[in-house]
Amino acid sequence: MDRFRNPFEAYTGADSLRSPRSLSLYIALLLTIAWVIANQGLSVGAILLVVPFIFFYLFMFFRYPQLGLYSAVFLGFFLLGMGRYVKGIQFGLVMDAVLVLSYLALFFNRFYERVDWKPAAKDVTVLSALWAAYGLFGFFNPELQSTAAYSASIRGVSIYMFLMVPLTLMLINTNKRVNAFLYLWGALSILASLKGLWQLYIGRDRFEQAWLDAGAASNHLVFGKLRVFSFLSDAGQFGANQAYTAVVALILFIGLKEKKQKWFFLIVGILGLYGMFLSGTRGAITVPFAGFFLYSILRKNWNITFAVLMFLGVAYFFFKFTTIGQNVDQIRRMRTAFDPNDPSFQLRLSNQRKMSTYLATRPFGGGIGHAGSKAMKYLPYSFLANTATDSWFVMIWAEQGIVGLILHLFILFYILIKGSYLVMVRIRDPILKVKMTALACGMLGIMVSSYGNAVLGAMPTGMLIYISMALITNPGVLDTPEPGVESKAPELAQATN
Repeated sequence: MDRFRNPFEAYTGADSLRSPRSLSLYIALLLTIAWVIANQGLSVGAILLVVPFIFFYLFMFFRYPQLGLYSAVFLGFFLLGMGRYVKGIQFGLVMDAVLVLSYLALFFNRFYERVDWKPAAKDVTVLSALWAAYGLFGFFNPELQSTAAYSASIRGVSIYMFLMVPLTLMLINTNKRVNAFLYLWGALSILASLKGLWQLYIGRDRFEQAWLDAGAASNHLVFGKLRVFSFLSDAGQFGANQAYTAVVALILFIGLKEKKQKWFFLIVGILGLYGMFLSGTRGAITVPFAGFFLYSILRKNWNITFAVLMFLGVAYFFFKFTTIGQNVDQIRRMRTAFDPNDPSFQLRLSNQRKMSTYLATRPFGGGIGHAGSKAMKYLPYSFLANTATDSWFVMIWAEQGIVGLILHLFILFYILIKGSYLVMVRIRDPILKVKMTALACGMLGIMVSSYGNAVLGAMPTGMLIYISMALITNPGVLDTPEPGVESKAPELAQATN
């Protein structure tokens, strides 16, 4: 065997079946499972049947490390919702394990050679490391009262960005892998919307109903009407994520040429917008407004800019100045997002004024994991735990102070501005330009929406945003010259460093 060959590519399952010894072992294993089922019951046998699939998944995981990133996206949609069905398990640790295994797989995939980390040596990696370092520095914040609250929150707030950005730069480095990421995202969004339709029109299962009865109904049943949450963590995350997906998918539908792709992303976009309305998440309406506004700029086409701005103007007029569709619960709730006198909005402003006074002498905040309802488990009588943040950026401000908020906003806007510049000036491949435009516009939509809801770093939106950050700032390895045009990929790759 070639000593430089990936050990996970040395043999295939078909090769092993050619060996009489291996075939005998497989038959013996099947007979053993049959005996266990017959004597110990179906549940024990089912566990044994699942074990080979787990080993096969791990084998493929180490053979194709990019499977780790796709697994993170997949798990992001389901993990938090699983808490309604299985109690006592910290499902967030599953995401940690997948990301750590991805790095191990990357190492073993280059088993006989040194891993070349140059693709990850980008400014976006440095920024994600800086943000993670600031989060780790928060452990020494003198305001920190609960290390348990800190440990429970630090991963989602700081660490996942640092883990996912370099992995994306290393592993999603071809157009085929970008397409796989977009198709997986779209397929999962379709499933989420269909599950939401099932909840609204057919009903909730007993686990979902028990979750509502345990306290979630206060946020998810408004005047007896369900705010759909699908299999995600809550209605706020479902609505914002579906709006985010809709922006990305509809821009792909507009720009791509291949008919099957266009139809797929059109379905994803329509169902995404419908899911946004079903969620009753008012802040989610800002995602398409912000996303398509940026799209009108990035296209650099006055006709498209005018058409998009006209559409956005009509949509704004519809919600702000008319009562059309007021009898529809979802439209009526969305319309309140355009009312500055809405009691919920005024309460948020009042809470922010209180926090401003509290944080005036705390430039590094009150401690990661110490603000909002999630902190009630650890610090039920603290000021921050009893003051609703309602917003991702307000949460960052409350927990990491004005210093953390400025750093966080700088990182986000730097990445967005750089990605937009590359789309407008550097990328030549028209199809790649469409994909990067869609990701940049979706990112801005989530950034704007995150003022009203704590969605940016939560699953699955956080997983999608972190991958998008790496892709839009690093299109050089994906760009291909137009037919008959000499490649300038080295210049673009240099510009993205």
